Amino acid sequence: MFLYRWFNNLRNKNFSQIQVNTLKKIIIITTGALLLLVCVLYFEIYIPLNPDSHETVTITVQKGWGDDDIANELQKLGLIRSHNFFELYVITTLKHNSLQAGKYNFSAKMSIYEIVGKLVRGDVLKDRFVILEGWDEADIGTYLESRDICKKDDFLSLVKNDYSDKFDFLADKPKDADLEGYLFPDTYEVSEEGGCKDALEAMLANFGKKLTPELRTEIESQKKSIFDIVIMASLLEKEVRTLEDKKIASGILWKRISIEMPLQLDATVNYVTGKSDPSVLLKDAKIDSPYNTYMYKGLPKGPISNPGIDSIMGAIYPTETKYWFYLSDGTTHFSATLKEHNANKAKYLGS
Repeated sequence: MFLYRWFNNLRNKNFSQIQVNTLKKIIIITTGALLLLVCVLYFEIYIPLNPDSHETVTITVQKGWGDDDIANELQKLGLIRSHNFFELYVITTLKHNSLQAGKYNFSAKMSIYEIVGKLVRGDVLKDRFVILEGWDEADIGTYLESRDICKKDDFLSLVKNDYSDKFDFLADKPKDADLEGYLFPDTYEVSEEGGCKDALEAMLANFGKKLTPELRTEIESQKKSIFDIVIMASLLEKEVRTLEDKKIASGILWKRISIEMPLQLDATVNYVTGKSDPSVLLKDAKIDSPYNTYMYKGLPKGPISNPGIDSIMGAIYPTETKYWFYLSDGTTHFSATLKEHNANKAKYLGS
C-alpha cells in the first residue's frame, strides 16, 4: 500500500515511466539483497555446521583471549563454518566482553548462537567430587589432590582463612579456629579453574543452606553457639551411626557437660593421634591436648570431623534419657550406670 502511494506520488511529480521502472528495479534488488543477507546471517548463526554430529570437542578458552581468538579456534577445530560470522554476532549483540575463559565441551551440532550462549554463561566443564561424612580437613585435602582438583597443602592453607565476612554462620567461630566442621559432606561440581577456592566455598555455602533459619533460632534459644553445635555434631559423626542413636548420645554428652563430667570419647583421642582405635590405649588417653576429652572436661577445642545433617540435627535436638554411658561395636549400646557400661564393654568389646 505504501509503495503504491509512493509510485503514484512519483507519477504526479512528472517522473518519467523509465525513471519509475528504474526505481522499482532498485527497490526489488535491494529488498532481495536484504532478504538474502538475512537468510545468510540466520543460516550462519542459528544453523549448526553438522546437526547430526555426535562428537564433542574440548576446547580451553584461555584468559585474555578475545572473540577473534575464540572464533579462529572454533573454526580450526571444525565447530563453525566461519570465524567472521562468530565475531559479527558477538560484536553486534554486545557479548564480546562477556565470553568467559575455561574448559568447554562443544559439538558441530551446536550453532554459533548456542556456542556463544554457553561461553557467556561460563558453562565450563566441571569435576564432580564427593565429600564423605566424618572426613576431617586432611582427609578432604588428600582426596581433592587425588582427583587433581587442587593440592592438599593449598587446601589446608585455605581452611585457615577467615570467611566470616562472606558466611554469617562463622561469626561465633573463634578467630584461631580453622574451618574444620563446616566443610559440609555432599556431592559437588567445580570447574578446573576454580580449584581449591571454589571447592571450599561450595562446601561452606552448602553448610549455610543446611543450617536453616529454624535451626539457627533453635540453637539460639538453647543459648548455644553454632560453633558448639558443630563440635558436638563432629563428635556424634565419629561415635554413632543412626539419627536416633545420635540424639540419645547427644543427650548423654550435653548432660555430662552440664555436671562437668568428662566426655571421655575415644574419637577425640584418635583425632590427636591420627589412629582409629575403637578403644584407645591408656597411654594415648593421657596425651595432653585440648582435644583429649579424657584429660579435659567439656567440649574439645574444636570439631574433629565434618558432620552430616543427621549429626547436626542430633546435636541440636538431643533425646533425654536415663543413660550416662554408651559404646559402639557397629551398634550403639547404652547404659545407665558405670557397672552396666563395664559389663557392656566386656560383652561387646572383650575388655
